[in-house]
Amino acid sequence: QVQLVESGGGLVQPGGSLRLSCTASGFTFEYYAIGWFRQAPGKEREGVSCISRSDGRDTYYSDSVKGRFTISRDNAKNTVYLQMNNLKPEDTAEYYCATDYPALKVATPDAGSCFYGMTKYRGEGTLVTVSP
Repeated sequence: QVQLVESGGGLVQPGGSLRLSCTASGFTFEYYAIGWFRQAPGKEREGVSCISRSDGRDTYYSDSVKGRFTISRDNAKNTVYLQMNNLKPEDTAEYYCATDYPALKVATPDAGSCFYGMTKYRGEGTLVTVSP
Protein backbone atom coordinates (compact mmCIF):
# COMPACT_ATOMS: atom_id res chain seq x y z
CA GLN A 1 0.00 0.00 0.00
CA VAL A 2 0.99 3.63 -0.39
CA GLN A 3 3.13 4.89 2.46
CA LEU A 4 4.96 8.11 3.14
CA VAL A 5 7.22 8.40 6.17
CA GLU A 6 8.72 11.65 7.37
CA SER A 7 11.81 12.02 9.51
CA GLY A 8 14.28 14.67 10.60
CA GLY A 9 12.18 16.88 12.82
CA GLY A 10 13.30 18.07 16.21
CA LEU A 11 14.12 21.02 18.43
CA VAL A 12 16.39 23.69 16.98
CA GLN A 13 17.35 27.21 17.96
CA PRO A 14 16.36 30.20 15.85
CA GLY A 15 18.76 30.55 12.95
CA GLY A 16 19.48 26.85 12.92
CA SER A 17 18.89 24.24 10.24
CA LEU A 18 17.11 20.93 9.83
CA ARG A 19 16.68 18.55 6.92
CA LEU A 20 13.42 16.68 6.67
CA SER A 21 13.10 13.49 4.66
CA CYS A 22 10.02 11.92 3.12
CA THR A 23 10.46 8.32 2.03
CA ALA A 24 7.70 6.77 -0.04
CA SER A 25 6.65 3.27 -1.04
CA GLY A 26 3.77 1.52 -2.75
CA PHE A 27 3.79 3.48 -6.00
CA THR A 28 6.20 4.45 -8.78
CA PHE A 29 7.78 7.35 -6.95
CA GLU A 30 9.38 9.19 -9.88
CA TYR A 31 6.04 9.57 -11.67
CA TYR A 32 4.51 11.82 -9.03
CA ALA A 33 4.94 15.21 -7.42
CA ILE A 34 5.59 15.48 -3.70
CA GLY A 35 4.58 18.35 -1.47
CA TRP A 36 5.48 19.43 2.04
CA PHE A 37 2.80 20.88 4.26
CA ARG A 38 2.81 22.18 7.79
CA GLN A 39 0.24 22.90 10.43
CA ALA A 40 0.76 24.73 13.68
CA PRO A 41 -1.73 24.56 16.55
CA GLY A 42 -4.65 26.86 15.92
CA LYS A 43 -3.54 27.64 12.37
CA GLU A 44 -4.61 26.48 8.96
CA ARG A 45 -2.59 24.00 6.98
CA GLU A 46 -0.01 25.63 4.73
CA GLY A 47 1.53 24.26 1.58
CA VAL A 48 5.21 24.92 2.19
CA SER A 49 6.93 23.50 -0.86
CA CYS A 50 6.28 21.25 -3.82
CA ILE A 51 8.49 19.45 -6.33
CA SER A 52 7.36 18.13 -9.69
CA ARG A 53 7.59 14.54 -10.88
CA SER A 54 10.53 12.91 -12.62
CA ASP A 55 13.58 15.20 -12.52
CA GLY A 56 11.92 17.67 -10.16
CA ARG A 57 12.68 20.58 -12.44
CA ASP A 58 9.75 22.57 -11.06
CA THR A 59 9.89 23.61 -7.43
CA TYR A 60 7.61 25.94 -5.54
CA TYR A 61 7.74 27.60 -2.15
CA SER A 62 5.37 29.58 -0.01
CA ASP A 63 6.37 33.20 0.50
CA SER A 64 7.00 32.51 4.17
CA VAL A 65 9.87 30.09 3.43
CA LYS A 66 11.19 31.27 0.08
CA GLY A 67 14.93 31.78 0.19
CA ARG A 68 15.32 29.69 3.36
CA PHE A 69 13.98 26.24 2.40
CA THR A 70 15.08 24.01 -0.47
CA ILE A 71 13.21 20.97 -1.75
CA SER A 72 14.91 18.18 -3.69
CA ARG A 73 14.27 14.58 -4.65
CA ASP A 74 16.31 11.41 -5.05
CA ASN A 75 14.27 8.98 -7.12
CA ALA A 76 16.78 6.18 -6.55
CA LYS A 77 15.97 6.38 -2.84
CA ASN A 78 12.25 7.20 -3.22
CA THR A 79 12.91 10.21 -1.04
CA VAL A 80 12.19 13.92 -1.07
CA TYR A 81 14.14 16.26 1.17
CA LEU A 82 13.31 19.64 2.63
CA GLN A 83 16.40 21.54 3.71
CA MET A 84 15.35 24.23 6.16
CA ASN A 85 17.83 26.98 6.97
CA ASN A 86 17.61 30.12 9.09
CA LEU A 87 14.69 28.67 10.99
CA LYS A 88 12.38 31.01 12.85
CA PRO A 89 10.01 30.42 15.77
CA GLU A 90 7.08 30.84 13.37
CA ASP A 91 8.30 27.76 11.48
CA THR A 92 7.28 25.63 14.47
CA ALA A 93 4.69 23.13 13.24
CA GLU A 94 3.96 19.55 12.35
CA TYR A 95 5.41 18.95 8.90
CA TYR A 96 4.13 16.25 6.63
CA CYS A 97 4.57 15.20 3.03
CA ALA A 98 1.97 14.14 0.54
CA THR A 99 1.80 12.84 -3.02
CA ASP A 100 -0.56 13.47 -5.89
CA TYR A 101 -0.69 9.74 -6.68
CA PRO A 102 -2.59 8.49 -8.63
CA ALA A 103 -3.02 11.76 -10.58
CA LEU A 104 -0.57 11.61 -13.47
CA LYS A 105 0.16 15.18 -14.47
CA VAL A 106 1.81 16.08 -17.74
CA ALA A 107 3.04 19.40 -16.40
CA THR A 108 3.02 21.48 -13.24
CA PRO A 109 3.50 25.07 -14.39
CA ASP A 110 2.60 26.66 -11.09
CA ALA A 111 2.28 25.91 -7.39
CA GLY A 112 -1.42 25.22 -7.60
CA SER A 113 -0.95 22.54 -10.21
CA CYS A 114 1.93 21.01 -8.26
CA PHE A 115 -0.08 20.74 -5.04
CA TYR A 116 -3.26 19.66 -6.83
CA GLY A 117 -4.42 16.18 -5.91
CA MET A 118 -2.41 15.86 -2.70
CA THR A 119 -5.37 15.00 -0.53
CA LYS A 120 -5.51 11.22 -0.40
CA TYR A 121 -2.05 10.07 0.66
CA ARG A 122 0.10 11.74 3.28
CA GLY A 123 2.50 10.78 6.03
CA GLU A 124 2.01 10.97 9.77
CA GLY A 125 4.21 14.00 10.11
CA THR A 126 7.32 15.10 11.98
CA LEU A 127 7.39 17.87 14.56
CA VAL A 128 9.67 20.86 14.12
CA THR A 129 10.12 23.16 17.10
CA VAL A 130 12.14 26.34 16.79
CA SER A 131 12.86 27.81 20.18
CA PRO A 132 15.77 29.42 22.07
